[in-house]
Amino acid sequence: MALLLLSLGLSIIAAQEFNPRAVVQRNYNMARISGVWYSIFMASDDLNRIKENGDLRVFVRNIEHLKNGSLKFDFEFMVQGECVAVVVVCEKTEKNGEYSINYEGENTVAVSETDYRLFITFHLQNFRNGTETHALALYARVPQLEPAFLSRFEETCKKYGLGPQNIVDLTNEDHCYSKR
Repeated sequence: MALLLLSLGLSIIAAQEFNPRAVVQRNYNMARISGVWYSIFMASDDLNRIKENGDLRVFVRNIEHLKNGSLKFDFEFMVQGECVAVVVVCEKTEKNGEYSINYEGENTVAVSETDYRLFITFHLQNFRNGTETHALALYARVPQLEPAFLSRFEETCKKYGLGPQNIVDLTNEDHCYSKR
């Protein structure tokens, strides 16, 4: 029995290893991203929007690829200490892996990269009152990821002009997680 538990534990650890050969950065099969996800990291050129009580600080629960090609996101966020559930639908655009939504301005949400089985990174471009904000979100199929994923996320952030100082770790900040 102990051997069985040990092998199960090792297989879970091995399943979390970052595999750069599995990463997809175009021609996405969006149906494969449907399912349960956890918020791991966010980054933005406006940290106030992703810090505690920020309007873009959300904790993903589920993503569903709809029949019409749109994406449905189930999120939770904190409002005055209470967990509030929100469902938003992002409409498919002409570009593969890109969606639009009206929330706190005009937004474009695009997949930056994914391996489908373990992680996905989204890039959000928000236009509000003449101001443009960029935010990135790293979601995972598990509540925690190994450090190699942070390194990869930092590299992705650099492509958008964001450094480590722009990154917020959400893994221990999801106060609604225990209520799942």
